[in-house]
Amino acid sequence: MFNFKSLKFSVILFSLFFLSFSFGMSSFFLENSMILSVELFQLSGSSFGFDLIFDKTSLSFASVVMIISASVFSFSYSYMSEDPFQTRFLWILLAFVGSMNLLIFSGSVFFLFIGWDGLGITSFALIIYYQSYDSLSAGFQTLMINRIGDALIVLSTFLFVILGQFSFISLPANYWIIPLVLILLFAGLTKSAQYPFSSWLPAAMAAPTPVSALVHSSTLVTAGIFLIIRLSYWVPLSSQGSSVLLFCGSVTCLLGGWAATYENDLKKIIALSTLSQLGVMVFCLGLGLPFLALFHLYTHALFKALLFIAAGHVLMTAFGAQDIRLLGGVGMIMPFTSVIFGVSSFCLVGAPFLSAFYSKHMILEKMFMGPGSVFSVVLMLLATFFTAKYVSRSMKCILWSKPNFTLLSKNSPLAVILPMTILSIGAIASGKFIFLVDISNLETAYVSSFLGGTINFVTMLGVTLGLFSGISPKNNFFLSTMFFLTPVVSFSSKVLSPLVEKMNSLDYGWLEPSFIIKSNIQTLGSEIISFFMWPNIQLSMVRGSFFLISIMFIAITFNL
Repeated sequence: MFNFKSLKFSVILFSLFFLSFSFGMSSFFLENSMILSVELFQLSGSSFGFDLIFDKTSLSFASVVMIISASVFSFSYSYMSEDPFQTRFLWILLAFVGSMNLLIFSGSVFFLFIGWDGLGITSFALIIYYQSYDSLSAGFQTLMINRIGDALIVLSTFLFVILGQFSFISLPANYWIIPLVLILLFAGLTKSAQYPFSSWLPAAMAAPTPVSALVHSSTLVTAGIFLIIRLSYWVPLSSQGSSVLLFCGSVTCLLGGWAATYENDLKKIIALSTLSQLGVMVFCLGLGLPFLALFHLYTHALFKALLFIAAGHVLMTAFGAQDIRLLGGVGMIMPFTSVIFGVSSFCLVGAPFLSAFYSKHMILEKMFMGPGSVFSVVLMLLATFFTAKYVSRSMKCILWSKPNFTLLSKNSPLAVILPMTILSIGAIASGKFIFLVDISNLETAYVSSFLGGTINFVTMLGVTLGLFSGISPKNNFFLSTMFFLTPVVSFSSKVLSPLVEKMNSLDYGWLEPSFIIKSNIQTLGSEIISFFMWPNIQLSMVRGSFFLISIMFIAITFNL
Protein backbone atom coordinates (compact mmCIF):
# COMPACT_ATOMS: atom_id res chain seq x y z
CA MET A 1 0.00 0.00 0.00
CA PHE A 2 1.31 3.45 -0.91
CA ASN A 3 2.44 5.41 2.18
CA PHE A 4 2.63 9.14 1.57
CA LYS A 5 4.33 9.76 4.94
CA SER A 6 7.17 7.39 4.08
CA LEU A 7 7.59 9.07 0.69
CA LYS A 8 7.72 12.47 2.33
CA PHE A 9 10.43 11.39 4.76
CA SER A 10 12.37 9.79 1.90
CA VAL A 11 12.31 13.02 -0.12
CA ILE A 12 13.46 15.06 2.90
CA LEU A 13 16.27 12.62 3.69
CA PHE A 14 17.45 12.56 0.06
CA SER A 15 17.38 16.38 -0.07
CA LEU A 16 19.38 16.73 3.15
CA PHE A 17 21.99 14.18 2.08
CA PHE A 18 22.25 15.84 -1.35
CA LEU A 19 22.74 19.28 0.21
CA SER A 20 25.33 17.87 2.60
CA PHE A 21 27.27 16.33 -0.30
CA SER A 22 26.99 19.52 -2.38
CA PHE A 23 28.15 21.82 0.43
CA GLY A 24 30.98 19.45 1.33
CA MET A 25 32.31 19.20 -2.23
CA SER A 26 31.99 22.97 -2.69
CA SER A 27 34.04 23.59 0.45
CA PHE A 28 36.84 21.37 -0.91
CA PHE A 29 37.08 23.00 -4.34
CA LEU A 30 36.25 26.59 -3.41
CA GLU A 31 39.45 28.65 -3.40
CA ASN A 32 38.05 32.14 -2.85
CA SER A 33 35.27 33.44 -0.66
CA MET A 34 32.08 34.65 -2.33
CA ILE A 35 29.82 37.31 -0.86
CA LEU A 36 26.25 37.92 -1.99
CA SER A 37 25.14 41.39 -0.95
CA VAL A 38 21.58 42.68 -1.40
CA GLU A 39 21.22 46.37 -0.62
CA LEU A 40 17.74 47.45 0.42
CA PHE A 41 18.23 51.19 0.92
CA GLN A 42 20.69 53.78 2.22
CA LEU A 43 20.09 56.21 5.03
CA SER A 44 22.58 58.82 6.28
CA GLY A 45 25.47 57.06 4.60
CA SER A 46 24.64 53.64 6.10
CA SER A 47 23.69 50.81 3.78
CA PHE A 48 20.84 48.59 4.96
CA GLY A 49 20.88 45.16 3.37
CA PHE A 50 21.59 41.45 3.63
CA ASP A 51 24.95 39.77 3.14
CA LEU A 52 25.58 36.07 2.59
CA ILE A 53 29.07 34.54 2.89
CA PHE A 54 30.06 31.42 0.96
CA ASP A 55 33.50 30.27 2.04
CA LYS A 56 35.11 27.06 3.29
CA THR A 57 33.97 27.66 6.86
CA SER A 58 30.29 28.23 6.11
CA LEU A 59 30.02 25.53 3.45
CA SER A 60 31.82 22.86 5.50
CA PHE A 61 29.80 23.64 8.63
CA ALA A 62 26.56 23.58 6.63
CA SER A 63 27.60 20.19 5.25
CA VAL A 64 28.08 18.84 8.78
CA VAL A 65 24.72 20.28 9.87
CA MET A 66 22.95 18.71 6.89
CA ILE A 67 24.37 15.22 7.35
CA ILE A 68 23.52 15.29 11.07
CA SER A 69 20.04 16.62 10.29
CA ALA A 70 19.44 13.82 7.79
CA SER A 71 20.54 11.24 10.36
CA VAL A 72 18.32 12.78 13.04
CA PHE A 73 15.33 12.88 10.68
CA SER A 74 15.83 9.21 9.90
CA PHE A 75 16.01 8.43 13.61
CA SER A 76 12.95 10.55 14.41
CA TYR A 77 10.92 8.60 11.85
CA SER A 78 11.19 5.58 14.14
CA TYR A 79 11.34 7.41 17.47
CA MET A 80 8.23 9.55 16.85
CA SER A 81 6.31 6.91 14.86
CA GLU A 82 3.45 6.76 17.38
CA ASP A 83 3.11 10.53 17.67
CA PRO A 84 -0.21 11.70 16.13
CA PHE A 85 1.37 15.08 15.29
CA GLN A 86 4.50 13.75 13.63
CA THR A 87 4.09 16.01 10.60
CA ARG A 88 3.98 19.10 12.78
CA PHE A 89 7.11 17.93 14.58
CA LEU A 90 8.79 17.44 11.19
CA TRP A 91 8.06 20.98 10.00
CA ILE A 92 9.25 22.57 13.25
CA LEU A 93 12.45 20.55 13.02
CA LEU A 94 12.94 21.70 9.42
CA ALA A 95 12.44 25.32 10.47
CA PHE A 96 15.02 24.76 13.21
CA VAL A 97 17.58 23.45 10.72
CA GLY A 98 16.76 26.26 8.26
CA SER A 99 17.33 28.92 10.93
CA MET A 100 20.72 27.43 11.72
CA ASN A 101 21.73 27.56 8.05
CA LEU A 102 20.65 31.20 7.84
CA LEU A 103 22.94 31.95 10.77
CA ILE A 104 25.83 30.01 9.21
CA PHE A 105 25.74 31.92 5.91
CA SER A 106 24.92 35.31 7.45
CA GLY A 107 27.35 38.15 6.82
CA SER A 108 25.36 41.05 8.26
CA VAL A 109 23.65 41.71 11.55
CA PHE A 110 20.15 41.59 9.97
CA PHE A 111 20.59 38.15 8.50
CA LEU A 112 22.29 37.03 11.71
CA PHE A 113 19.35 38.16 13.79
CA ILE A 114 16.85 36.30 11.58
CA GLY A 115 18.69 33.03 12.10
CA TRP A 116 19.47 33.78 15.75
CA ASP A 117 15.88 34.58 16.67
CA GLY A 118 14.57 31.74 14.51
CA LEU A 119 16.65 29.32 16.54
CA GLY A 120 15.20 30.72 19.76
CA ILE A 121 11.57 30.48 18.65
CA THR A 122 11.78 27.01 17.10
CA SER A 123 13.83 25.64 20.02
CA PHE A 124 11.14 26.86 22.42
CA ALA A 125 8.46 25.12 20.35
CA LEU A 126 10.47 21.89 20.31
CA ILE A 127 11.32 21.91 24.03
CA ILE A 128 7.66 22.34 25.06
CA TYR A 129 6.55 19.76 22.49
CA TYR A 130 5.39 17.23 25.11
CA GLN A 131 3.17 19.91 26.73
CA SER A 132 3.91 19.14 30.36
CA TYR A 133 4.71 21.46 33.25
CA ASP A 134 8.37 20.44 33.30
CA SER A 135 8.81 20.98 29.57
CA LEU A 136 7.03 24.35 29.78
CA SER A 137 9.26 25.58 32.62
CA ALA A 138 12.36 24.29 30.79
CA GLY A 139 11.25 26.01 27.58
CA PHE A 140 10.70 29.35 29.30
CA GLN A 141 14.03 29.08 31.10
CA THR A 142 15.77 28.41 27.79
CA LEU A 143 13.90 31.23 26.06
CA MET A 144 14.52 33.83 28.77
CA ILE A 145 18.26 33.16 29.07
CA ASN A 146 18.63 33.21 25.29
CA ARG A 147 16.72 36.51 25.18
CA ILE A 148 19.73 38.06 26.91
CA GLY A 149 21.76 37.24 23.82
CA ASP A 150 18.96 38.52 21.59
CA ALA A 151 18.93 41.83 23.46
CA LEU A 152 22.71 42.12 23.08
CA ILE A 153 22.43 41.49 19.32
CA VAL A 154 19.83 44.27 19.08
CA LEU A 155 22.07 46.52 21.15
CA SER A 156 24.95 45.90 18.75
CA THR A 157 22.97 47.45 15.89
CA PHE A 158 23.50 50.91 17.43
CA LEU A 159 27.26 50.39 17.29
CA PHE A 160 26.97 49.20 13.70
CA VAL A 161 25.15 52.47 12.91
CA ILE A 162 28.03 54.41 14.44
CA LEU A 163 30.49 52.42 12.31
CA GLY A 164 28.39 53.16 9.21
CA GLN A 165 27.82 49.56 8.11
CA PHE A 166 25.93 46.43 9.13
CA SER A 167 28.28 43.86 7.64
CA PHE A 168 30.80 41.86 9.65
CA ILE A 169 33.27 41.93 6.77
CA SER A 170 36.11 44.48 6.80
CA LEU A 171 35.08 46.29 9.95
CA PRO A 172 36.86 49.67 10.15
CA ALA A 173 39.60 50.20 12.71
CA ASN A 174 37.74 52.26 15.28
CA TYR A 175 37.63 52.45 19.06
CA TRP A 176 33.95 51.42 18.84
CA ILE A 177 35.13 47.98 17.69
CA ILE A 178 36.09 46.95 21.24
CA PRO A 179 32.61 47.37 22.81
CA LEU A 180 31.02 45.85 19.70
CA VAL A 181 33.17 42.73 19.93
CA LEU A 182 32.53 42.42 23.68
CA ILE A 183 28.75 42.69 23.19
CA LEU A 184 28.75 40.02 20.47
CA LEU A 185 31.11 37.94 22.61
CA PHE A 186 28.71 37.87 25.56
CA ALA A 187 25.80 37.19 23.20
CA GLY A 188 27.65 34.10 21.97
CA LEU A 189 28.32 32.99 25.54
CA THR A 190 24.62 33.08 26.40
CA LYS A 191 23.64 31.04 23.35
CA SER A 192 26.39 28.47 24.01
CA ALA A 193 25.42 28.08 27.69
CA GLN A 194 28.71 29.23 29.17
CA TYR A 195 28.94 30.02 32.87
CA PRO A 196 26.95 31.79 34.36
CA PHE A 197 24.34 31.07 31.64
CA SER A 198 24.60 27.27 31.85
CA SER A 199 21.42 26.27 33.66
CA TRP A 200 19.20 26.09 30.57
CA LEU A 201 21.21 23.38 28.78
CA PRO A 202 20.31 20.39 31.02
CA ALA A 203 16.76 21.76 31.33
CA ALA A 204 16.40 21.55 27.53
CA MET A 205 16.45 17.74 27.89
CA ALA A 206 12.66 17.98 28.28
CA ALA A 207 12.53 17.98 24.46
CA PRO A 208 12.25 14.72 22.47
CA THR A 209 15.52 12.85 22.00
CA PRO A 210 15.84 13.67 18.23
CA VAL A 211 15.64 17.36 19.15
CA SER A 212 18.35 16.87 21.77
CA ALA A 213 20.54 15.16 19.18
CA LEU A 214 20.28 18.25 16.94
CA VAL A 215 20.48 20.90 19.68
CA HIS A 216 23.52 19.43 21.41
CA SER A 217 25.51 18.55 18.32
CA SER A 218 25.42 21.14 15.56
CA THR A 219 22.64 23.69 15.92
CA LEU A 220 21.52 25.76 18.91
CA VAL A 221 24.46 25.50 21.31
CA THR A 222 27.03 25.83 18.53
CA ALA A 223 25.54 29.09 17.22
CA GLY A 224 27.34 31.18 19.81
CA ILE A 225 30.62 29.31 19.25
CA PHE A 226 30.32 29.87 15.49
CA LEU A 227 29.66 33.59 16.01
CA ILE A 228 32.78 33.96 18.15
CA ILE A 229 34.80 32.01 15.57
CA ARG A 230 33.61 34.38 12.83
CA LEU A 231 34.55 37.38 14.95
CA SER A 232 37.99 35.87 15.59
CA TYR A 233 38.55 35.66 11.83
CA TRP A 234 37.89 39.34 11.21
CA VAL A 235 38.76 41.13 14.47
CA PRO A 236 41.54 39.95 16.83
CA LEU A 237 40.26 39.56 20.38
CA SER A 238 41.70 41.81 23.05
CA SER A 239 43.48 40.47 26.12
CA GLN A 240 40.36 41.14 28.21
CA GLY A 241 38.18 39.19 25.78
CA SER A 242 40.64 36.30 25.74
CA SER A 243 40.69 36.25 29.56
CA VAL A 244 36.89 36.10 29.64
CA LEU A 245 36.87 33.18 27.19
CA LEU A 246 39.62 31.32 29.07
CA PHE A 247 37.89 31.62 32.41
CA CYS A 248 34.34 30.96 31.21
CA GLY A 249 35.48 27.99 29.12
CA SER A 250 37.46 26.35 31.93
CA VAL A 251 34.73 26.87 34.55
CA THR A 252 32.04 25.59 32.19
CA CYS A 253 34.13 22.54 31.29
CA LEU A 254 34.67 21.76 34.98
CA LEU A 255 31.00 22.37 35.77
CA GLY A 256 29.77 19.96 33.09
CA GLY A 257 32.21 17.18 33.94
CA TRP A 258 31.88 17.47 37.72
CA ALA A 259 28.07 17.59 37.71
CA ALA A 260 27.83 14.60 35.35
CA THR A 261 29.60 12.37 37.90
CA TYR A 262 26.64 12.81 40.28
CA GLU A 263 23.89 12.41 37.67
CA ASN A 264 21.89 9.24 37.00
CA ASP A 265 19.67 10.47 34.15
CA LEU A 266 21.21 9.29 30.86
CA LYS A 267 20.04 12.26 28.81
CA LYS A 268 21.24 14.76 31.40
CA ILE A 269 24.64 13.06 31.54
CA ILE A 270 25.00 13.53 27.79
CA ALA A 271 23.74 17.13 28.09
CA LEU A 272 26.36 17.88 30.74
CA SER A 273 28.99 16.30 28.49
CA THR A 274 27.94 18.77 25.80
CA LEU A 275 28.39 21.58 28.31
CA SER A 276 31.89 20.32 29.06
CA GLN A 277 32.85 20.10 25.36
CA LEU A 278 31.51 23.59 24.70
CA GLY A 279 33.78 24.80 27.47
CA VAL A 280 36.72 23.17 25.66
CA MET A 281 35.83 25.06 22.46
CA VAL A 282 35.51 28.42 24.25
CA PHE A 283 38.79 27.77 26.05
CA CYS A 284 40.42 27.08 22.68
CA LEU A 285 39.07 30.39 21.37
CA GLY A 286 40.57 32.10 24.41
CA LEU A 287 43.94 30.63 23.41
CA GLY A 288 43.61 32.39 20.05
CA LEU A 289 43.05 29.23 17.96
CA PRO A 290 39.75 29.67 16.06
CA PHE A 291 40.57 27.08 13.38
CA LEU A 292 41.31 24.43 15.99
CA ALA A 293 38.07 25.33 17.82
CA LEU A 294 36.16 24.92 14.54
CA PHE A 295 37.89 21.56 14.01
CA HIS A 296 36.73 20.34 17.43
CA LEU A 297 33.27 21.73 16.69
CA TYR A 298 33.02 19.45 13.64
CA THR A 299 34.28 16.32 15.38
CA HIS A 300 32.13 16.95 18.45
CA ALA A 301 29.01 17.46 16.34
CA LEU A 302 29.42 14.08 14.65
CA PHE A 303 30.13 11.93 17.70
CA LYS A 304 27.65 13.77 19.95
CA ALA A 305 24.80 13.20 17.47
CA LEU A 306 25.87 9.55 17.32
CA LEU A 307 25.87 9.32 21.13
CA PHE A 308 22.37 10.80 21.38
CA ILE A 309 20.97 8.47 18.71
CA ALA A 310 22.54 5.44 20.43
CA ALA A 311 21.15 6.58 23.78
CA GLY A 312 17.78 7.25 22.17
CA HIS A 313 17.71 3.72 20.79
CA VAL A 314 18.39 2.40 24.29
CA LEU A 315 15.54 4.53 25.65
CA MET A 316 13.22 3.29 22.89
CA THR A 317 13.85 -0.35 23.72
CA ALA A 318 13.67 0.31 27.47
CA PHE A 319 10.26 2.00 27.07
CA GLY A 320 11.41 5.42 28.30
CA ALA A 321 13.49 4.46 31.37
CA GLN A 322 16.31 7.02 31.59
CA ASP A 323 17.96 6.03 34.88
CA ILE A 324 21.32 4.38 34.12
CA ARG A 325 20.88 2.17 37.18
CA LEU A 326 17.98 0.47 35.39
CA LEU A 327 19.64 0.07 31.99
CA GLY A 328 22.18 -2.67 32.63
CA GLY A 329 22.93 -5.44 30.18
CA VAL A 330 22.62 -3.45 26.96
CA GLY A 331 25.93 -4.90 25.77
CA MET A 332 24.52 -8.42 25.81
CA ILE A 333 21.08 -7.64 24.39
CA MET A 334 21.95 -5.01 21.74
CA PRO A 335 25.59 -5.54 20.69
CA PHE A 336 25.55 -3.14 17.71
CA THR A 337 24.08 -0.29 19.74
CA SER A 338 26.50 -0.99 22.59
CA VAL A 339 29.47 -0.76 20.20
CA ILE A 340 28.16 2.56 18.83
CA PHE A 341 27.60 3.87 22.36
CA GLY A 342 31.12 2.82 23.34
CA VAL A 343 32.76 4.45 20.30
CA SER A 344 30.98 7.78 20.86
CA SER A 345 31.79 7.64 24.59
CA PHE A 346 35.48 7.04 23.87
CA CYS A 347 35.38 10.11 21.59
CA LEU A 348 34.33 12.20 24.61
CA VAL A 349 37.51 11.18 26.40
CA GLY A 350 39.64 11.81 23.31
CA ALA A 351 40.76 8.20 22.89
CA PRO A 352 43.65 7.69 20.43
CA PHE A 353 42.93 7.49 16.70
CA LEU A 354 39.27 8.50 17.04
CA SER A 355 38.07 11.83 15.68
CA ALA A 356 38.20 13.83 18.92
CA PHE A 357 41.80 12.74 19.56
CA TYR A 358 43.02 15.01 16.76
CA SER A 359 41.15 18.04 18.13
CA LYS A 360 40.62 17.74 21.88
CA HIS A 361 44.04 16.29 22.68
CA MET A 362 45.67 19.00 20.57
CA ILE A 363 43.75 21.68 22.52
CA LEU A 364 44.95 20.24 25.81
CA GLU A 365 48.54 20.23 24.55
CA LYS A 366 48.30 23.77 23.18
CA MET A 367 46.98 24.77 26.61
CA PHE A 368 50.51 24.41 28.01
CA MET A 369 51.92 26.59 25.21
CA GLY A 370 49.26 29.31 25.10
CA PRO A 371 48.59 32.44 27.15
CA GLY A 372 46.34 30.61 29.59
CA SER A 373 46.66 31.26 33.31
CA VAL A 374 47.57 28.66 35.92
CA PHE A 375 44.05 28.80 37.30
CA SER A 376 42.42 27.94 33.97
CA VAL A 377 44.97 25.17 33.25
CA VAL A 378 44.25 23.50 36.60
CA LEU A 379 40.50 23.70 35.96
CA MET A 380 40.91 22.10 32.53
CA LEU A 381 42.96 19.24 33.98
CA LEU A 382 40.29 18.65 36.65
CA ALA A 383 37.60 18.75 33.95
CA THR A 384 39.54 16.16 31.92
CA PHE A 385 39.66 13.91 34.99
CA PHE A 386 35.92 14.20 35.65
CA THR A 387 35.11 13.63 31.97
CA ALA A 388 36.95 10.33 31.98
CA LYS A 389 35.32 9.40 35.28
CA TYR A 390 31.68 9.91 34.29
CA VAL A 391 32.21 8.32 30.85
CA SER A 392 33.61 5.13 32.36
CA ARG A 393 30.89 5.12 35.03
CA SER A 394 28.08 5.43 32.48
CA MET A 395 29.57 2.69 30.30
CA LYS A 396 29.95 0.47 33.35
CA CYS A 397 26.29 0.94 34.32
CA ILE A 398 24.80 0.56 30.83
CA LEU A 399 27.07 -1.84 28.95
CA TRP A 400 28.91 -4.01 31.45
CA SER A 401 26.52 -4.49 34.37
CA LYS A 402 23.89 -7.21 34.75
CA PRO A 403 20.47 -6.75 33.11
CA ASN A 404 18.13 -4.84 35.40
CA PHE A 405 15.23 -4.12 33.05
CA THR A 406 13.09 -7.10 32.12
CA LEU A 407 11.06 -5.39 29.36
CA LEU A 408 14.06 -4.63 27.19
CA SER A 409 13.35 -5.56 23.56
CA LYS A 410 15.70 -6.26 20.65
CA ASN A 411 14.00 -4.27 17.87
CA SER A 412 16.49 -2.39 15.68
CA PRO A 413 14.73 -0.79 12.70
CA LEU A 414 16.63 0.32 9.61
CA ALA A 415 15.73 3.96 10.29
CA VAL A 416 17.90 3.71 13.44
CA ILE A 417 20.70 1.48 12.15
CA LEU A 418 21.34 3.64 9.04
CA PRO A 419 22.08 6.96 10.83
CA MET A 420 24.19 5.21 13.47
CA THR A 421 26.27 3.59 10.72
CA ILE A 422 26.79 6.87 8.85
CA LEU A 423 27.65 8.90 11.94
CA SER A 424 29.93 6.18 13.32
CA ILE A 425 32.10 6.50 10.21
CA GLY A 426 32.31 10.23 10.85
CA ALA A 427 33.04 9.74 14.57
CA ILE A 428 35.90 7.38 13.76
CA ALA A 429 37.47 8.86 10.62
CA SER A 430 36.41 12.54 10.45
CA GLY A 431 39.28 13.76 12.65
CA LYS A 432 42.03 12.31 10.47
CA PHE A 433 40.16 13.18 7.26
CA ILE A 434 39.64 16.86 8.11
CA PHE A 435 43.19 17.06 9.46
CA LEU A 436 44.56 15.87 6.10
CA VAL A 437 42.35 17.70 3.57
CA ASP A 438 42.38 21.18 5.14
CA ILE A 439 45.76 22.66 5.99
CA SER A 440 44.14 25.42 8.07
CA ASN A 441 43.47 22.81 10.77
CA LEU A 442 47.15 21.87 10.93
CA GLU A 443 48.47 22.62 14.42
CA THR A 444 51.63 21.42 16.11
CA ALA A 445 52.40 21.37 19.81
CA TYR A 446 55.83 21.14 21.41
CA VAL A 447 55.41 20.11 25.02
CA SER A 448 57.65 18.12 27.32
CA SER A 449 57.04 14.44 27.93
CA PHE A 450 56.05 15.29 31.51
CA LEU A 451 53.25 17.66 30.42
CA GLY A 452 52.07 15.28 27.71
CA GLY A 453 52.10 12.42 30.20
CA THR A 454 50.12 14.52 32.67
CA ILE A 455 47.16 14.60 30.29
CA ASN A 456 47.28 10.83 29.82
CA PHE A 457 47.73 10.22 33.56
CA VAL A 458 44.74 12.41 34.48
CA THR A 459 42.59 10.66 31.88
CA MET A 460 43.56 7.14 32.98
CA LEU A 461 43.07 8.07 36.64
CA GLY A 462 39.54 9.25 35.88
CA VAL A 463 38.77 6.06 33.93
CA THR A 464 40.05 3.89 36.79
CA LEU A 465 38.11 5.72 39.50
CA GLY A 466 34.99 5.68 37.35
CA LEU A 467 35.17 1.91 36.97
CA PHE A 468 35.60 1.36 40.71
CA SER A 469 33.09 4.01 41.84
CA GLY A 470 29.62 3.09 43.06
CA ILE A 471 26.67 2.97 40.71
CA SER A 472 24.60 5.23 42.98
CA PRO A 473 26.72 8.19 44.13
CA LYS A 474 25.57 10.42 46.95
CA ASN A 475 23.56 13.40 45.82
CA ASN A 476 25.47 16.68 45.90
CA PHE A 477 23.20 19.73 46.05
CA PHE A 478 25.97 22.10 45.02
CA LEU A 479 26.67 20.15 41.82
CA SER A 480 23.12 19.03 41.03
CA THR A 481 22.07 22.68 41.00
CA MET A 482 25.08 23.58 38.78
CA PHE A 483 26.86 25.85 41.26
CA PHE A 484 23.49 27.21 42.51
CA LEU A 485 22.57 28.46 39.02
CA THR A 486 19.33 26.46 38.67
CA PRO A 487 17.60 27.61 41.90
CA VAL A 488 18.72 31.19 41.43
CA VAL A 489 17.16 31.29 37.94
CA SER A 490 13.92 29.62 39.09
CA PHE A 491 13.55 31.78 42.23
CA SER A 492 14.37 34.98 40.37
CA SER A 493 11.67 34.20 37.79
CA LYS A 494 9.12 33.61 40.55
CA VAL A 495 10.04 36.82 42.36
CA LEU A 496 10.45 39.05 39.32
CA SER A 497 7.15 38.03 37.68
CA PRO A 498 4.99 39.95 40.22
CA LEU A 499 7.44 42.85 39.96
CA VAL A 500 6.94 42.97 36.21
CA GLU A 501 3.19 42.79 36.67
CA LYS A 502 3.23 45.72 39.10
CA MET A 503 5.49 47.70 36.80
CA ASN A 504 3.03 47.20 33.97
CA SER A 505 0.19 48.29 36.23
CA LEU A 506 2.21 51.33 37.26
CA ASP A 507 3.06 52.12 33.64
CA TYR A 508 -0.56 51.89 32.51
CA GLY A 509 -1.74 53.95 35.47
CA TRP A 510 0.03 57.26 34.95
CA LEU A 511 -3.22 58.91 33.81
CA GLU A 512 -5.27 57.39 36.65
CA PRO A 513 -6.00 59.17 39.94
CA SER A 514 -3.07 59.72 42.28
CA PHE A 515 -4.26 57.25 44.94
CA ILE A 516 -4.03 54.40 42.39
CA ILE A 517 -0.48 55.41 41.56
CA LYS A 518 0.32 55.62 45.26
CA SER A 519 -1.08 52.14 45.91
CA ASN A 520 0.86 50.73 42.97
CA ILE A 521 4.09 52.28 44.28
CA GLN A 522 3.43 50.89 47.75
CA THR A 523 2.73 47.43 46.32
CA LEU A 524 5.88 47.61 44.23
CA GLY A 525 7.89 48.58 47.30
CA SER A 526 6.52 45.64 49.28
CA GLU A 527 7.46 43.28 46.44
CA ILE A 528 11.01 44.68 46.42
CA ILE A 529 11.26 44.25 50.20
CA SER A 530 10.02 40.65 49.96
CA PHE A 531 12.65 40.04 47.27
CA PHE A 532 15.40 40.64 49.85
CA MET A 533 13.69 38.67 52.63
CA TRP A 534 14.13 35.15 51.28
CA PRO A 535 14.63 32.12 53.52
CA ASN A 536 18.16 31.30 54.62
CA ILE A 537 18.66 28.47 52.11
CA GLN A 538 17.73 30.71 49.21
CA LEU A 539 19.99 33.50 50.50
CA SER A 540 22.84 31.02 50.78
CA MET A 541 22.33 30.02 47.14
CA VAL A 542 22.41 33.65 46.03
CA ARG A 543 25.49 34.35 48.13
CA GLY A 544 27.19 31.28 46.71
CA SER A 545 26.41 32.19 43.11
CA PHE A 546 27.51 35.81 43.56
CA PHE A 547 30.68 34.58 45.29
CA LEU A 548 31.56 32.40 42.29
CA ILE A 549 30.82 35.22 39.85
CA SER A 550 32.97 37.62 41.89
CA ILE A 551 35.84 35.12 41.76
CA MET A 552 35.43 35.03 37.99
CA PHE A 553 35.74 38.82 37.64
CA ILE A 554 38.70 38.97 40.03
CA ALA A 555 40.51 36.27 38.05
CA ILE A 556 39.79 38.06 34.77
CA THR A 557 40.82 41.47 36.12
CA PHE A 558 44.16 40.34 37.50
CA ASN A 559 44.68 37.75 34.70
CA LEU A 560 45.27 34.91 37.16
